[in-house]
Amino acid sequence: MTQEPTSILLTPQAPALILAPMDGLTDAPMRAVQGEAGAFTHAVSEFLRVNADVPPRKVFHRDVPELLTGGRTLTGMPVQVQLLGGDADRMAEAALIGHKAGAQAIDINFGCPAPTVNRHDGGATLLKHPQRIREIVAAIRAALPSEIPVSAKLRLGWDTIDSIHENAAMAAEGGAAWITIHGRTKIEGYKPPAHWSPIGEVRASLDIPVVANGDIWSLDAFKRCQDETGCTHFMLGRGALADPTLSYQIAAELGIVPPRPQYLSDVPFDWIAQLQRLVHWTDHFEGPSSRKILPRMKQWLNLARRHGDFQAFDEVKRADSVEELFGILGNSHSHHKSDPVALIR
Repeated sequence: MTQEPTSILLTPQAPALILAPMDGLTDAPMRAVQGEAGAFTHAVSEFLRVNADVPPRKVFHRDVPELLTGGRTLTGMPVQVQLLGGDADRMAEAALIGHKAGAQAIDINFGCPAPTVNRHDGGATLLKHPQRIREIVAAIRAALPSEIPVSAKLRLGWDTIDSIHENAAMAAEGGAAWITIHGRTKIEGYKPPAHWSPIGEVRASLDIPVVANGDIWSLDAFKRCQDETGCTHFMLGRGALADPTLSYQIAAELGIVPPRPQYLSDVPFDWIAQLQRLVHWTDHFEGPSSRKILPRMKQWLNLARRHGDFQAFDEVKRADSVEELFGILGNSHSHHKSDPVALIR
């Protein structure tokens, strides 16, 4: 199955809602599920690590199989490839291999706070070296055809939010077409709250789009983030999984999709239908005997328990099989049996 390549480009005039890369969570099956409602304008892949060895073409196709279908999920959502590493030459080589494998846009991870990543000269550790941010972006920009955009994902800084101004300026100088800013420092990790105001300051100072990211858990939080940053571009991560209707609510607010009909406002979200879609796409990409699916379902429902209104996690966490989990869900509360996309819409 072949499709025309999908171009990914953020422009100041067109609002965007982007699915965040979440390592070990937003893989190809999850991206397919998240693309079904049409709320996200594109997704960014989990990072491909570029250390001593540059990933070969087959690794790009293994980790981002959407590159084999025109850069889109089979549910229609464009996917951008993200790279992580600290060596400018190897990152540039990897970007070119990724493009030849089908990538229509490259994102650079300067934000991952994981200690193992940071110890190996990747992710947020680059925030301590603004000149290297410019060097890496410029090297990738120079390696790719001009029509292939390069973007960068940053945090506010390593241990102080003030460094975002220089780091963002360096990314822009290097040739980034847009940047995404997670509103916390590396040291803050994911501790609330996110700091949105500095994102707005950077947006006002640059001539490229700035994507706001961090702590958007509800429509009200989105509106506050929008007010504080002045942004028209947003990235949604854990919030999209904690409340699977949130991405559509925000996309409707941005004018990307039609508003959700009023008659659906009181319909309970159908977790069984949504999880069945994840099973379907996991079967498609990994085969029906994947060991990943049960832990992934529990990981998703745990997020919805901690940050959403899912109330049956104490029961489902003990399930030893997918079938048992669905049985527990079916018995724990009544479900409106319908298509999950219809529920969102």
